[in-house]
Formats: sequence, structure tokens, C-alpha cells
Amino acid sequence: MGENVTRWGILGTGGIATAFAKDLSFVENTEKTAVGSRTKESAVKFAEEHGVSRAYGSYEELVQDPDVDAIYIATPHPFHKENVLACLRAGKAVLCEKPFTINSGELEEIIQFARDKKLFLMEAMWTRFLPAIRKVREWIDSGKIGEVLLVKADLGFRARWEPEWRLLNPNLGGGALLDVGIYPIAFASMIFGTKPEKILSTAHIGETGVDEQFSILMSYPSGKTATLNGAFRMDLTNEAYIHGTEGYIRIPSFNSAKSAFLYKDGKEIATFHDDRQSAGYAFEMEEVGRCLNQGLLESPVVPLDESLEIMKLMDKIRGQWGLKYPFE
Repeated sequence: MGENVTRWGILGTGGIATAFAKDLSFVENTEKTAVGSRTKESAVKFAEEHGVSRAYGSYEELVQDPDVDAIYIATPHPFHKENVLACLRAGKAVLCEKPFTINSGELEEIIQFARDKKLFLMEAMWTRFLPAIRKVREWIDSGKIGEVLLVKADLGFRARWEPEWRLLNPNLGGGALLDVGIYPIAFASMIFGTKPEKILSTAHIGETGVDEQFSILMSYPSGKTATLNGAFRMDLTNEAYIHGTEGYIRIPSFNSAKSAFLYKDGKEIATFHDDRQSAGYAFEMEEVGRCLNQGLLESPVVPLDESLEIMKLMDKIRGQWGLKYPFE
């Protein structure tokens, strides 16, 4: 018996939508059925470039297309809640770009709506599905580094100075925490869970009113700690380290990991390399297809309750900085 084909709709036509559309070509049993943009010409251009069958000049037309099974949401953060609700109202399964929403209140609302309507919903935390990260979890679960006591993860890059641009614009939910911070925080959550006993954090709020860099220290029961940094006005190493009583793991470019290294007594004893052709978004698409085929309403790898707890952590951290968005 063949797998059912997942017919995808893409909501938004920016950079991440482009990456997603390209990676759909690497996933079996999928169709690039439709794309929706705020303008017809943007949708048509995107559809032509990426082999998408239908182009709509509004999001509403996209969500109403009866031939679309699942919709990927690729708009800026503040629009996620409304976009997700529009898709769910139309009975579609949804994969929403991270961060899921701006704050936990918004996220509680859409999770409740999806559960009431019995529709699939997932945050696009693609890092979790990468083969290198799966291998890391295997190493940890089989006791290769003993008891894990410390996680370190940094993600940062030097962005252009353009105050109106979404990363720097508070009206578009700008700032390092929501954009890059979600990665190290979700990484620590994958290892230690979502219930730190204590969170200490600090941020530099720049002249546009968003956090340009931050540092977070989280402590968990039995001496476990996570140290996390994020920035978009400077390059960081973008590496993650997981230290245990028997060794440690290093993951270069951990958010898009292609490799992982296992060390014992300071010596490299195992390596993993992923020779994928795709950028790496293909694996989360496969997960959506698998869940839909099995009738699951959420992914066991990125469960909704965990997404919500992570969002609550980010609310708490922003609260420590006194950072609110104008529309909150």
C-alpha cells in the first residue's frame, strides 16, 4: 500500500519559503500544490521559480483551496497566529515557522483551536529532525557521555543595519531572542526538558528597541546547567557542546547540523557526517507526511506542549529585560 501524497500549500514568498519550496523536491509523496502571497505577481513569480502548480494573490484563496492538505507558514512572527487560525478554520494541517507565535498567550489560543478542531499542528523546529541531531540523541540515550551536566549553545551572525527590516523592527517582532534564540533554547530543552529551576539572563537592547544580543544561564535539578547566547550584530561560533561525566559531544553549526563529534578523555572517538543533498528542511516535511498518514495530530518529536513551554520560557526571559512589543 503506497503512502498518501501530501499536497502542500506555502503561505508567504520570502527567503524561508524559498528554502522550503526547494527542499520539497527532495521529499517523496509530496506535491507543490499552491502558494499564496499578498500580491498576485509575487505568487506567480514564486510558483514559476519553484514549480508550484497554483499561485494565489491572497492568503485567503490559498487556505480555501480544496486540493491543499497541509500549509507551511513562512510569514514574519507577528502574523503567525492569524495565519495559523485562518488555515485551521479552513481545515488544513499546519506547519508553522518558528517561533510559533510572539508569546505564550497567542500560542495557547492556536493550540487549543487545533485540538478542538482535531487538526494537525506543528512548529517547524527542523533541527530536531536532522540526522546528526538524531545521532546525538542516540549517543546520549546509550550513555556514551555518561550523565549530561552541561549544555552550551551559541547562535549569532552579523546582520545588515536596516532599522525598518524585520530583525530590527519591534513592530515585526524583531530581536535576537525570537529569531535566533529559539534555537539554543529549544536545544537545551531537547536535552534537559523545559523546567529550569532558575533563569538568569541579560540582553543588549539596541537603538531600535529590540534585543541585539543576549546571554542566558539556566539551571536544572541535580547540578545541570545550560549556557546560551544569541546575537545578530556579531558572528558567534554557532556550535553546541553537550558535556557529560564520561565525555562530550561537539556539534558545529548545530541549528543546521551536518556533523557531530564524540570525545572521551579529550580524544575524538566517533564522528557522524550527513551527506544530504537538501538544505535539511526535507526531514521536517517527511515528519508531517508521516504524522498525517498515521492520523497523528502532533509530532512526538516536537510536541505542542513543549513548544508552549519553550514560548513561556522566552516570555519569562523577555520579562527579565522589560522588553515588550508595541502590539502586545
